[in-house]
Amino acid sequence: MDAIAFWLPVVWAVLIATAVVMYVVLDGFDLGIGILFPFARSHADRDTMIDSIAPFWDGNETWLILGGGGLWVAFPAAYAAIMPANYLPVIIMLLALIFRGVSFEFRAVSKPHHGGWTFAFSAGSIVAAFAQGVILGNLIDSVSGAESRGDTFVSQWTVPLAQELERLTGLVPLPDWLSPFGILCGFGLVAGYALLGATWLIARTGGGLAEKSRRQARVLLVVILLFIAAVSLWTPLEHERIEERWFSTPNIYYLWILPAITVLVAIWAWRAIRHRAEVTPFVASVLLFLLCYLGLAISTFPFIAPPDLTIWEAAAVPESQIFTLIGVLIMLPIILAYTAFVYWTFLRHGKVVAGEGYH
Repeated sequence: MDAIAFWLPVVWAVLIATAVVMYVVLDGFDLGIGILFPFARSHADRDTMIDSIAPFWDGNETWLILGGGGLWVAFPAAYAAIMPANYLPVIIMLLALIFRGVSFEFRAVSKPHHGGWTFAFSAGSIVAAFAQGVILGNLIDSVSGAESRGDTFVSQWTVPLAQELERLTGLVPLPDWLSPFGILCGFGLVAGYALLGATWLIARTGGGLAEKSRRQARVLLVVILLFIAAVSLWTPLEHERIEERWFSTPNIYYLWILPAITVLVAIWAWRAIRHRAEVTPFVASVLLFLLCYLGLAISTFPFIAPPDLTIWEAAAVPESQIFTLIGVLIMLPIILAYTAFVYWTFLRHGKVVAGEGYH
């Protein structure tokens, strides 16, 4: 393998990973706002919650497009292997994001009869977050299904569990894409996005809404730590390759630092929330997501479709990667500059004041 054929997939993997983490962080907190919507005390609080994300939310999906499009262009073999098993959750996610976006705009112009749009915004946020977690869980927990499902990817849990469920109860088995691990990741991501949303409201709002968000953030921090622990135990117990990556020598001598840092960041977040800090809880929550993402990368790299396809095996021809990379390198700085400008413009004016919305 020559140098170009080796490094191009690495560059593309870094770009796609960057797009995914940007989406998770930037769209995560505004999805979290929708997840917390049912717990708001009044229409006025919901209006303030909406106003806190109104200038930012519609640009965040850009990163989702870059991540999905990059996978299709740079790693077509992985795209062809992963997508057939995840078409339905992907479609559910996209429809939820569409309904959420429509309800975001229509809710502002349909007052006072906006109850339906409020429900659609909240439901769309919850469903989209859950679907993203299911997709993530399927990617981590999937194995090549050549023996049972043709040439697609299915969860190693789905087929035996569904068969046993059908034998014992006579019930219709779970669909291939809805594995127990995917469900766990789905609920975990809903809780994680809610934590980002709560800490965002702490930083961006005041009064009773900020105090309620502070109480919610404490509960959600504990919940997300439980999900992190569950996933961290589940994956090495069920996947020998992940167990070997984390617990074999000499890896264990330096990889233990990551969970230790995660615990320290969690303590930092808890103390920041209790001591009434404003921006620090959000920063700490973002760091928790980044540390989990780094742990996922350590567990799976260099596989892009575990456990069969590495980034080099799934990569497109170098000519195709180079052609598309030129466009990405031109557009990516523009997207980053625009994103930075938008956040700087609206964040520098301080907290959101009730009744003074972006709309």
